[in-house]
Amino acid sequence: MESILSQFSAWCYAFATVLHGLFGLYLGVAWHKGRQGVFLIAAIASSALWAGASWAFAATGWVWVFHLGNLLDVLRMAAWFGFLVAMLTQPTSGIADNGLPGWPRPGMLAVVSLAALGVVCLTLGLPLYGTPLRTWAATSLLTSVFGLVLLELFYRSVTERSRWGIKPLVLALGGLFAFDVYLYSEMLLFSRIHPVIWGVRGFAHTLALPLVAVSASRNPEWTFRVSVSRHVVFHSTALAGSGVYLLIISAAGYYMRYFGGEWGEALQLALLFGGVLFLGTIVVSGASRARLKVFLAKHFFAYRYDYRAEWLGVTQALSVAGDGLSLGESVVKALADLVESPGGGVWLRDSSGCYNQQARLNMPHYGLQEHEGSDFTRFMLEREWIVNMQELRSGVSSGNQMHLPDWVSELSDMWLVVPLISSGVLVGFVVLLTPRTPVDVNWEVLDLLKMAGRQAASYFAQMQAAEALLEARKFDAFNRMSAFVVHDLKNLVAQMSLMLRNAERHKDNPEFQADMLDTVRHVEARMRSLMTQLMEKTPINQRKPVQLKALLEHIVQSKRMFNPRPKLIEGAPELSVIAHSERLERILGHIVQNALDATSEHGSVSVELSQERNQACIVIRDTGSGMSTAFMRDQLFKPFQTTKATGMGIGAYEAHQYVSELGGSMEVQSEVGVGSRFEIRLPLAADAQNAGNKAVAD
Repeated sequence: MESILSQFSAWCYAFATVLHGLFGLYLGVAWHKGRQGVFLIAAIASSALWAGASWAFAATGWVWVFHLGNLLDVLRMAAWFGFLVAMLTQPTSGIADNGLPGWPRPGMLAVVSLAALGVVCLTLGLPLYGTPLRTWAATSLLTSVFGLVLLELFYRSVTERSRWGIKPLVLALGGLFAFDVYLYSEMLLFSRIHPVIWGVRGFAHTLALPLVAVSASRNPEWTFRVSVSRHVVFHSTALAGSGVYLLIISAAGYYMRYFGGEWGEALQLALLFGGVLFLGTIVVSGASRARLKVFLAKHFFAYRYDYRAEWLGVTQALSVAGDGLSLGESVVKALADLVESPGGGVWLRDSSGCYNQQARLNMPHYGLQEHEGSDFTRFMLEREWIVNMQELRSGVSSGNQMHLPDWVSELSDMWLVVPLISSGVLVGFVVLLTPRTPVDVNWEVLDLLKMAGRQAASYFAQMQAAEALLEARKFDAFNRMSAFVVHDLKNLVAQMSLMLRNAERHKDNPEFQADMLDTVRHVEARMRSLMTQLMEKTPINQRKPVQLKALLEHIVQSKRMFNPRPKLIEGAPELSVIAHSERLERILGHIVQNALDATSEHGSVSVELSQERNQACIVIRDTGSGMSTAFMRDQLFKPFQTTKATGMGIGAYEAHQYVSELGGSMEVQSEVGVGSRFEIRLPLAADAQNAGNKAVAD
């Protein structure tokens, strides 16, 4: 029995020696200078030396080799402690800056010294605590407990986003420290070295090493990167898995034969046949092999792409369309560059629900359409799959019996179709051409294209929303302009109606005839101006000096047929402002007209022009019905708010807006039943020009 146990222990430590040695050799070759890497290499190398000494002791039984192994074990623990302390004190290790305690470094030195002292006591036979064996067990137990405490501090100090990389390491070291606690606790209690526990210790280190390698592969900042051939790992994993599976089947068969009675042998054969047949099915299954490859690639290898860099590159290419490329061409180029494709085209959804080719790069223009709701578009929307046309043509992938559009046959070099989905809507899709060199379209490529496709879809959705908003704003601007034009027409119609009402009584009056001709001439000129404004779909905003006195005289003269007749207060100075003459005349005419509409025949309406410092002051007074305080505060300068039954409520709104545009101000005073006073202040021409030049310079 002892011989079998010794052989088992020797084999366990032999495997641990070889694996640690090979892994340490690789780390030494791949090391690129760094404190963390030094301690990790030292830990793996000392583990290999300790396992080798334990192997030699299990094979030979030499006592001095046993003591050498114990000393190397202390060195191994010191190296692991040094690695953990180095990680805690390294600013680039993902350690949270939350005030780390100061005891790890001196504590490490203390427990390592005690462990070395325990080995010396065991070697020399010095019983500092009970027997030399118990002294060694007590110091080693303390060292293992300290390792667990230090490991817990390390894991708790690492930020949440960095724990993914160190979890396998923590699991491996935690398991080894816990195993040592069990080993030395049993040794301390019973004053013996349990041969089974000591022999299994080598096997425990062998099992923990792959976890350390996984953490090393996830942390390139440890100054090296573990790189193993994916092909080798796949076949090795498949072979190892098959072996473990067959061992389990064999054990189950043995159990059935041993306890199955008369049916034991039959059940064993049936189980073995079924197990081998199932294994063969799994081995030849392409789907199972693909899943295994994806699993290994995702969990044991560094990614082919730096997703952060690729995402930033795609975002930069889409946000800044350069080199004369449109957004659609930039999208095609960004996606094509990811997979070495020479170009392609993008199909976008229009208002009618059809997908048309909107942009292309190194691809002919195809007048091809795909309707919304077709099998092809519905498949891409529901599955969000990237369609590989090469696989479909070769029969490797059936696409779940997806019905391809008829136009696909016209694109012989069509390779990948990337759906552009944003907020659950298929905005469009990108067709990429066959690459220059063969590209393995694996899960990484598909994930990268999906990420880029979603990003591109959001830009297209934003562009379409911006275009729709711009169109809506154009319609809104045209509607606003139309409202002002209709308001002007209403006032012109009011003048014509008043003239017609008075024509019957005053048609033989030469003065009335002259006023009538002037009114008709004025109305005709204004209507021509309004027609030009509508045809050009934009207001005329060209500004130039306007003589206010002449403008007010013209406004008062055009309203002379109304009753009461407006009056311009005498003594008005010659003042000039920078404005569009027709628009300024319109808004001032609106205010005068409103005053006339609100005033009875026995009332009065007056217009006064004066200068106050560098401003022209225009005051329009009436003795009309007036306005309430609430109306002036809440409704006066808002569009489509009026007190008149037939009014549109935009005259005062436009006046207030335009006066503000000119850099002026408007104040209103009114009292119900008393009248209203409008005071308009405009900067004089010289000051307005200087203010405009200053604004342009700024």
